Amino acid sequence: MTQFFNRIRKEQPLAVNKVIPIEGDITRPDLGINLSDQNVITRTVSIVFHSAATVRFDEVLKVSVQTNMVGTKQLVQLCHRILKLEALVHVSTAYCNCDRPEVDEVIYSPPYDPEHIIQCMEWMDDDLVNTVTPKLIGNRPNTYTFTKALAESMLLKECGNLPVAIVRPSIILSCAREPEIGWLDNVNGPTVIIAATAKGFFRTILCHEDKKADLIPVDMVTNLTICVAWRTATTKSDGITVYNCSSGIQNSITWKQFVDCCFLNIRKHPLEDMVWYPGGTIRSNSLANSVCSTCMHFLPAHIIDIISRVFGKKPFMVNIQTKLSKASTFLKYFSTRQWHFNDDNTRELSSILSEDDKRIFLFDVREIHWPTYIESYILGVRQFIFKEHPSSLPLARKQLLKYVRLHNRVISINI
Repeated sequence: MTQFFNRIRKEQPLAVNKVIPIEGDITRPDLGINLSDQNVITRTVSIVFHSAATVRFDEVLKVSVQTNMVGTKQLVQLCHRILKLEALVHVSTAYCNCDRPEVDEVIYSPPYDPEHIIQCMEWMDDDLVNTVTPKLIGNRPNTYTFTKALAESMLLKECGNLPVAIVRPSIILSCAREPEIGWLDNVNGPTVIIAATAKGFFRTILCHEDKKADLIPVDMVTNLTICVAWRTATTKSDGITVYNCSSGIQNSITWKQFVDCCFLNIRKHPLEDMVWYPGGTIRSNSLANSVCSTCMHFLPAHIIDIISRVFGKKPFMVNIQTKLSKASTFLKYFSTRQWHFNDDNTRELSSILSEDDKRIFLFDVREIHWPTYIESYILGVRQFIFKEHPSSLPLARKQLLKYVRLHNRVISINI
């Protein structure tokens, strides 16, 4: 197991024995679970958390439908066979209804019948699917948000009398507390841009700085999900209860505040082996951002690759900048808009918890102190993404000073 479990190994080493992994694949029939394991699940399981999904924004529609929709349908079918089921908690996304400026804690009617979409994917070839995808997803920016919206509707149709709830997190970042402050293991969302900026080779992005950056620590999402399972199991409901998990209403932060705080801590806790001084600007004008991207990203990338070829090394920087440009394009939809995610159910759930449970299963976003949290986030990127030990910080800071001097010289020459 990864270092994510280091704390529980240390504090409760025998707890690991309670974890029984099984083989499965959400894209395969019966979720890829063999008959023996299915029998164990149906006889012994009482709580089901469904968070398996493809979160790639550029995923082809056929794969996204198979994973996010068919996989969900098959899981519900399995849950109908579970003898002691007390709660099924489905993890969706706050942005599945991003075509609406205000999102309530309800399941909205989908633009298409989910079953029809599944059937279409079965007979359409890949070229036809790619052709009709823009028409199908409509005002949504990608196949991820589209299929997650349809999955919610399908869940409502398929669940029958099962005890079901939905948790919808917004933009997920690193842990605030558990199991380790700053922990993260992927570069989804804005993290890929922040990581590239920290290395010094990403310097401009399209963003409306006054819009809210609706961020949420991953452990708060986990804590809410656990509490939702308890609430679902102990309080019977006629339908599916939805819990929006976001910070925008109760503890908002703008994109400018987020980026400025990231820059502050990137320079306070620099990475090793930077390619240039970490800095940059967020721009609200698309044309200006495109021009700056060409000058600041791709022109230097081509120069670096030419130098690499001269020294007999494999060129790499243009490829990196192409991927980063693609990532920033995906992020653009979310960094230039703002949503109002109503979270009455989430707040009501928090209000009925005991003080001990509120502390243990913290998901009250008002407890987030953004400057402190963002510093831990940047340190997490450094430690868990780039695998750089804290002991290397003094040397990295000396390297940063060299880049500061060089950067200032270049600026003075240009002036």
